[in-house]
Amino acid sequence: MNIQQIRNATVVVELGRRRILVDPMLAPKGALPPLKFSGGMVRNPTVGLPTEAEVALQGITHCLITHCQKGHFDHLDRAGKAWLRERQIPVICTPHDAPHLAAKGLNVQPLKLNEQGVGAFFEGQVRTVRCVHGRGFVGSLMEHGVGYFIEMPGEPSLYLSGDTLLTPAIAEFVLTHQPAVSVVPAGGARFDMGGDIIMGVEDVLEFARLSEGLVVANHLEAISHCPVTRQALARAAQHAGVADRLHIPDDGAIIEVNVQTA
Repeated sequence: MNIQQIRNATVVVELGRRRILVDPMLAPKGALPPLKFSGGMVRNPTVGLPTEAEVALQGITHCLITHCQKGHFDHLDRAGKAWLRERQIPVICTPHDAPHLAAKGLNVQPLKLNEQGVGAFFEGQVRTVRCVHGRGFVGSLMEHGVGYFIEMPGEPSLYLSGDTLLTPAIAEFVLTHQPAVSVVPAGGARFDMGGDIIMGVEDVLEFARLSEGLVVANHLEAISHCPVTRQALARAAQHAGVADRLHIPDDGAIIEVNVQTA
């Protein structure tokens, strides 16, 4: 398995012969609106795509969406939709998101999930894990979406958490299933009002303490309402004693994982 960090929540996961693009935000720097009024109304993304992105997008076979409604352009923006539509890339999503994405002209392949949120995923299976994308009034305005726990023959188990805080349910899930690899948001995003809407430093450190596997932190240094920096997170991980298992990749970086080392 290879995981390439592209930017923000956008990653490419290589599982055998499949290259899966997750939550594509492909707009150039500054092409999207601000997400905070304070701090100078900074437009998004705050950085461009890495030079490695062009090569990384070659050979994409599928796309996987964690959430996309209610204006969550940092997980699927117009550029991402145009790219997928032009190539008619199969877009894997929840039944909830399928009609919304189909209306955009995308080649939608909704997951067939049972009552427990488990379904087939190629030769393996996927389990959805509910996200809590903020609490209180701000949380009521958000599209919460799901994370995906993917188990494929011959590959490390993979948890793509989506945009979420660390909830008791997610902590229980991690302790029960112990994903070999977890990709979690770490930017501590918040608007001008309300609390964090994704994990920040403390949530990520606690997640790393709960997990026995490799934890990959993303959703960093690309969107104006995410204050956590890679440097600050790395310092905190070192102090907490989890730096050996918490990876904080730069945009464009590739993490290679195999069954033996996961």
